[in-house]
Amino acid sequence: MFVSRGLVMGFTVAMAGLVLSGCGTRLNKAPVEDRGTSISSAPAQAGQPGVVVGTPIKPLPGAENAGKPGYYTVKPGDTLIRIGLESGQSWKDLARWNNLENANLIEVGQVLRVVPPTAAVAATAVASDNGVVTRPVTSSTVAPAPAASATSPASAPKPPASAASGTVVAVAPATPAPAAAPAGEDDIAFIWPASGSLIAGFDEARNKGFDIAGKAGEPVLAAADGRVVYAGAGLRGYGNLVILKHNNTFLTAYAHNQSLLVKEDQAVRKGQKIAEMGNTDADRVKLHFEIRRQGKPVDPSRYLPAR
Repeated sequence: MFVSRGLVMGFTVAMAGLVLSGCGTRLNKAPVEDRGTSISSAPAQAGQPGVVVGTPIKPLPGAENAGKPGYYTVKPGDTLIRIGLESGQSWKDLARWNNLENANLIEVGQVLRVVPPTAAVAATAVASDNGVVTRPVTSSTVAPAPAASATSPASAPKPPASAASGTVVAVAPATPAPAAAPAGEDDIAFIWPASGSLIAGFDEARNKGFDIAGKAGEPVLAAADGRVVYAGAGLRGYGNLVILKHNNTFLTAYAHNQSLLVKEDQAVRKGQKIAEMGNTDADRVKLHFEIRRQGKPVDPSRYLPAR
């Protein structure tokens, strides 16, 4: 059968076009985005486009302080407000101590300072490679010598000598009376923040404070003198919330309010009306009240008067 040369050449050109078209489809790969996060030290392998070898991951802020006393590593679901409540600090203080330009932007794994950067009065600053560590000042083990007359050294009492051997018998120096200890920060006379009946007691695992019954709009009172470190609804599960800081040891929290009557950084007095009872983020009208000692929830019955 006779086949024209033109027909053969046309068929050959068509087949070549199909082959090239198929090859072109297989070579179109999805672009690889290089974020510069690979820390692999192995040599690059052929056929592995987009792999950046030896590029270190940028450490999160404060990573060098992870695990140190006075620092906190951010976990999933954390907010600065919650970290402040659980560390006994104001969220604004945390933002300032950690130079956070936006308090809403914290990352899982980031390490935050949760104690003031200045050392306590009764601590000595000890230099370290990564900052300053505070160490309590301990008293000297050397017993104080008895006071002697400044004008006549000879008038100082002499230790008695043994008549038989002539050896000197040591006399223990007089121990000065201990100074009266200053009033501790535990000495706060809390009052009940609401007059209703107790409907749920403290349970460290399930209820971190007291639930107090009441009617919508009833007054919520400051349990002690303090300063408002938070007033808002930014902490899930607490509704409209007020947090008061009373000293370096104690915070109190007042949750589920209908309305808030104080603002952050405002000083309040014990018994002052700070909110009105409500049921925000709750199944009924009630006040959820917490006392936190150094950020840890404690049983309010240990601090509130009997009634």
